[in-house]
Formats: sequence, structure tokens, C-alpha cells
Amino acid sequence: MTTEPVRPMPNRAPMGSGLQRTRIVAVLETGSASAGHDRPDSFRIAAVADTLVENGVLCLALSPWAGNGLTVLEQLATRLPDGAELGLGAVLAPEDAVRAAGAGADFVMSPLVAPDMVHAARGIGLASYPGALTPSEVHLAWRTGATAVQLFPGGSQGPGYLAALRRALPDIPVIPGGGIECGDVADWLAAGAAAVVLGRSLLGDALLPGGDLRSLGVRTRLVCAAAADAPG
Repeated sequence: MTTEPVRPMPNRAPMGSGLQRTRIVAVLETGSASAGHDRPDSFRIAAVADTLVENGVLCLALSPWAGNGLTVLEQLATRLPDGAELGLGAVLAPEDAVRAAGAGADFVMSPLVAPDMVHAARGIGLASYPGALTPSEVHLAWRTGATAVQLFPGGSQGPGYLAALRRALPDIPVIPGGGIECGDVADWLAAGAAAVVLGRSLLGDALLPGGDLRSLGVRTRLVCAAAADAPG
């Protein structure tokens, strides 16, 4: 079986310079309750975002976007310094990509390919990172016009899977997300990841009332150092 070659797409939205430089996306769970706790308020989210950016992570995604995600994004967009990039996660519908851009998002993410959403994002110059797992899904997401493809859930496969995928599809930038551990960042980047998406392994309890922001700062500096030292 032959696979149609991947061709460049002139109007594909580029990856942000902050993400290219730091190679880390931090996902802040903002829209739903978890572990028996109420969802974090905007003040707590802002404190976590400040800690991440101050310690080197410049690319933040609020997920799921439903609930207070759009409102929080608008607030953070006026607060964070130049160079920080804000996006929304779990975006599935084309109209939601448009809403994200209107709220100030620099990018959107999705756990699945979502071709209509990717087309809409591409049409307005919004970077998109749809999710895919198999080689066929990754190829489809890229041909649809994604900025890069999120290997999701990447943690279920491991860096070895990504390395094999990159050998088969070397021209497609892949960003693993979903269950990625902080201690594995260097391995993922060495395997060919364009960047790595980190959620709870990086955030810990920081979004919870009384959560440890100091420890978050330490973890953030460590993962940024690991990313800076990794090949690629």
C-alpha cells in the first residue's frame, strides 16, 4: 500500500515562537471539577499561569474550554507578558475555534483529528494541534492543515512509539500529550517530539485551593532545563 506524500500547505498557521523556543505546553484544567474539588477560580488560575511563565513555560492551554475557559483566557491575555502564548484545549467544532480566536487565543488543541475545526482554524490563521494516535490519523490531521499533530494519548504509547512514527512520517511535527510525565520530557524530545504537552504531572496540586505554587515553580524550571538540554 502506498501513502500519498505529505505536501506543504502555504496557509498552514505557524507554531508560535514561544513554543518553538521552550518546547513545553502546560495544560491548566479550568472547566470542570476534579478529585472532589470545585473548579479553580480565575484568581487561582492567574496565579498558576504567572508561576509557569515566570519560571520558563510560555505556552499555556486552558482545557476544557467549556465553562469559564473563554472568560479566563480573555483575562489572562491582558495579564501575561509579551511572548506568552494562550490557547484552548478540547476544541472540537469549527465555530468554537472561531470563538477561541475572538477571545484572544493563539492556538487551539483537540483530543481528536476534528477536520472541520482544523479547517476553520487554518482559515483564520489560528494555530491548531489536533489529536491523533495511529499513523493514518496523524497523516490525516496534517493533510487537513494542522500546525502540528498532538500524539494523544501519548503517554499510553511511550517515546519508542513516537520514534517509530517519526521514522515513517519524518516531515510531520508531532507533539505528545496525555499522560506525559515530567521526568520523561527529555526522552520524548530525543525521540523526535517538536514539543511536549504536560498536565497534572507538571501542575500537581497548584490549581487547588492552597496548592503549592513554590513546588510548581521548581518543577517548571526543571522541565524547562530538560527541554533546553534535549536534542532537536
